[in-house]
Amino acid sequence: MKKFFSNIKKYYKYAVRSAKAELKSEVSDSYLNWLWWIIEPFCFMLIYTFVFGVIFPNNTPYFASFVFIGLTAWDFFNRMITGSVKLITNNRDLVTKVYIPKYILLLSKSFTYLFKMGISLIITFGLMIFQHVPLSIHLLWFIPIIIVLYIISFGIGMILMHFGVTLNDLGNLTNIALRMVFYLSGIFYNINEKLGSKNPKLCFFLLRVNPIAFCMNELRKTMLFAKAPSIEGLLFWLVIGLILCATGAHVIHKNENSYAKVI
Repeated sequence: MKKFFSNIKKYYKYAVRSAKAELKSEVSDSYLNWLWWIIEPFCFMLIYTFVFGVIFPNNTPYFASFVFIGLTAWDFFNRMITGSVKLITNNRDLVTKVYIPKYILLLSKSFTYLFKMGISLIITFGLMIFQHVPLSIHLLWFIPIIIVLYIISFGIGMILMHFGVTLNDLGNLTNIALRMVFYLSGIFYNINEKLGSKNPKLCFFLLRVNPIAFCMNELRKTMLFAKAPSIEGLLFWLVIGLILCATGAHVIHKNENSYAKVI
């Protein structure tokens, strides 16, 4: 891990510049420019809130904010996982011509995803104010929860990044797995309300074994319902995330000289 942190420090500025360049290129040909970063998540929130709040009535308090918090966390996790699988092969020219630790590519991507998540969080806070959500000191817990989510996503992303070089079907398998996780993560429903009394074991399983469901639930507890998060759960997933990062960094360091030959 010493080499990992050393490389992060060395190539950090490159990752930031690369992320800025990618963000600029995304909207360079768009008439609305950067406004799309606001319009896109806001429209998705309206669509899902209408479908699951009007067509399929839901009694969850502050439902629009509830949905948007879930979508914000899911969107970041989903982007990190799907974007990592073919990241090395999609950067063939850079990988084959210049030496750069391969996880720096993921670090750069993660900065663009963090930027977009930041915009979604700003919209979320505005929506919470609009819905008169009572604010409390527990709201500040959203910062460590997002840090834990980032570490977990980065660790999984590094591992998938490595195997994505040689396993051509990994992208399809990942999409299938993410689709299943999407519906089991409680983005549009409260897992505790739906399963807490009917099937407590399944409820515990979904909230504790699925990291994205856990992070969503803790974000909602702290941001909407003025409750403290599960410290034990956060520490558990922080340790798991660090183990995943250490594993991913080790695998990439061990094999990074062979990537150029494979692709």
